Amino acid sequence: MSDYYPTMTTERAYDVIIVGGGPAGLTAGLYSARAGLSTLLIEKGVIGGQVANAELVENYPGFPDGISGWDLGQLMHRQSIKYGLKTHNAEVKGIEVKERLKLVKTTEGEFLAKAVILAGGSELAKLGVAGEERLIGRGVSYCATCDGPLFRDKVVCVVGGGDAAVTEALFLSRFVSKVFVIHRRSELRASKILQERAFAEPKIEFIWNTVVQAIAGDDEVSGVELLNVKTGERSTLKVSGVFIYIGLRPNTNYLKGIVPLDDGGLIVTNGRMETGVPGIFAAGDIRRDSARQAITAAGDGATAALSAERFIRGQE
Repeated sequence: MSDYYPTMTTERAYDVIIVGGGPAGLTAGLYSARAGLSTLLIEKGVIGGQVANAELVENYPGFPDGISGWDLGQLMHRQSIKYGLKTHNAEVKGIEVKERLKLVKTTEGEFLAKAVILAGGSELAKLGVAGEERLIGRGVSYCATCDGPLFRDKVVCVVGGGDAAVTEALFLSRFVSKVFVIHRRSELRASKILQERAFAEPKIEFIWNTVVQAIAGDDEVSGVELLNVKTGERSTLKVSGVFIYIGLRPNTNYLKGIVPLDDGGLIVTNGRMETGVPGIFAAGDIRRDSARQAITAAGDGATAALSAERFIRGQE
């Protein structure tokens, strides 16, 4: 297999390499390994991906009482390694395509594969306002499940209006004295059941048609500077914590010029998860038209693995 790369050891050569260890990547690993293909999954962070940060996943089939995102990720991982999936902790920095093989370049060396499945998902977007970067870890957070208990009996705000923002606001209400949800529109984008729970929670108050322009504080967060996008009114809200959930940004910077991307940086695929580059597939939140749900990511992963298997068998 390493004829094109004579220095490549067989220990670093695989049939399939999967980039990303969320539901898409783990499911792809399960299907690929069960098909008898040597499979390596490379993950730069925590196994489970973004779902690992969810305190409770209520809409994944098979768990009528819900399951923590961490537990879901660990169970999927355990199931996939049972069938032979290998995992490696590293960040993928680039992919080189040469003839029928792909060289995957990481912070921990290079690996070779006949097929690659891109399932690196997305990372939480940042506001990009003054004070945000400086106060990360000192009141600015992107994970209420991780940091919520540190703000017991304090006043905090959540920025965003989707499922993630409302879910985290509800979680924070268990610990804090008050949660302000700051949303740039006049209504939420979150699902109806989450909205009903949030509107019924006395600790949660909504600030509509408003954006954060700056985060104040010296050694720690002391407040946020706000702008009402309809009236132009400016105000200051005193809070001890700022939790940001304004969307996701695909982890595709290293893929520019390698696979087709849309204007938002999402990978363009067809229904078989093919990217247009033979032997490279994409699954989950990283691809265009993804529903951005754990269950659909898992479905993408299964489809990508089956397509990768067909591709490899066809090359033999």
